[in-house]
Amino acid sequence: MNLLSLFSVMDAVAWRGLVYTLFILHFVFACQLLLLQPLVSAFDGKPSNAAELFERVSKSIKMKHYSEALDDLNTAIEADPTLSEAYFHRGSVLRQLCRYEESDKNYRKFLELKPGNSVAEKELSQLLQAQSTFDSALKLYDSGEYTKPLEYIDKVVLVFSPACSKAKLLKVKLLLAAKDYASVISETGFLLKEDENNLEALLHRGRAYYYLADHDVAQRHFQKGLRLDPEHGELKKAYFALKNLLKKTKSAEDNVSKGKLRVAVEDFKAALALDPNHTAHNVHLYLGLCKVLVKLGRGKDALSSCTEALNINEELIEALVQRGEAKLLTEDWEGAVEDLKSAAQQSPQDMNIREALMRAEKALKMSKRKDWYKILGVSKIASISEIKRAYKKLALQWHPDKNVDNREEAENKFREIAAAYEVLGDDDKRARYDRGEDIEETGMGGGGFNFGGGGQQFTFHFEGGFPGGFGGGGGFPGGFGFNF
Repeated sequence: MNLLSLFSVMDAVAWRGLVYTLFILHFVFACQLLLLQPLVSAFDGKPSNAAELFERVSKSIKMKHYSEALDDLNTAIEADPTLSEAYFHRGSVLRQLCRYEESDKNYRKFLELKPGNSVAEKELSQLLQAQSTFDSALKLYDSGEYTKPLEYIDKVVLVFSPACSKAKLLKVKLLLAAKDYASVISETGFLLKEDENNLEALLHRGRAYYYLADHDVAQRHFQKGLRLDPEHGELKKAYFALKNLLKKTKSAEDNVSKGKLRVAVEDFKAALALDPNHTAHNVHLYLGLCKVLVKLGRGKDALSSCTEALNINEELIEALVQRGEAKLLTEDWEGAVEDLKSAAQQSPQDMNIREALMRAEKALKMSKRKDWYKILGVSKIASISEIKRAYKKLALQWHPDKNVDNREEAENKFREIAAAYEVLGDDDKRARYDRGEDIEETGMGGGGFNFGGGGQQFTFHFEGGFPGGFGGGGGFPGGFGFNF
């Protein structure tokens, strides 16, 4: 009896479990029917529901919700592997995303179910064209060619695959390589609207701002990317390179303000070596270096630095002025006048430039007159006694009666030597000469000279003494005597 009761209880539990299991299965089945109703209806020959599905897919695509569109299509195909239109639409979505191999399979599956469909054949052809063109663009980019692959991406790949992130990033890289930084900023802006955490877009956008010398904005982009991925190699490299550049630049500027010009020169050079392609920033480094070199009197080096700055920006007036100053140091008077005159024309109200131009014009004018110091072979700081010694030595060396074989040359030399002494032997005339004032080269002071030949008498009188006559005989009172 007890055994029979036990079996009865067990049967009751089994029946309740079976009923519960059947209930769960029916509930799941009912849910599937509800969720897949449009698809199931489509499979039962109700095209209106299939049309609703594809309309929903189209709306998702227009809103760029490609994952939602693919989810719908994947579900439809799982429910009915013979639903040809789902393959076609899935192939189209995958083509737009440039998932070319998957797209190819879907188009070919559709054509198996719908042989000869001209629309599918056309889209498959477009897919293959886009795939081939994209591959070609990548190869050209790797080889260092940028113009042609940019055209390929714009006119082919993004036409057939407008949602292709890989193609958009390649376009950004091409624009960056072509130094079209404004376009890089624009294109990466679109990418970041689609995905604000796109690390590649943040990297390239930061680089564009960097090369425009907008370093604060560049740094913010690098920092945001590194917050998302602290170990991202390219972002780390870009961020720390920027920090190092700013550090070197500030060090150079600080040393200039402290008067440590030679140290500043080395800092400027170190900063320039960090990134030779960063022209928007390097133009200011070259200018800063040129100014320091001018202050140090290193005209030749300054000339090179200022020319580099002008090669980057030919309208940089300050670089033009500094190059003019450098040319004055190297005694390129005409070049200095040319640079400073150009700067003055571009900035006519700048009195400092006009003053520098006047100095250059004066130096040019002085360069065209005779250099009395050079003629006597003395320095510009020579004492009056050094000048007298040099004069006496040269006067004796080039006296015409001592140079019978080259008398004409000797007469010319002697005239120059005498004229040089007339100016430099007189303190007032020498001071006026040094200031660049005009001084007549003949009839100066208290003396003159005449040369004659064939029985003529030559007379000389110089402020330093030496009265005498040269003819058949003569002498220089004061310790010098000659017989000719």
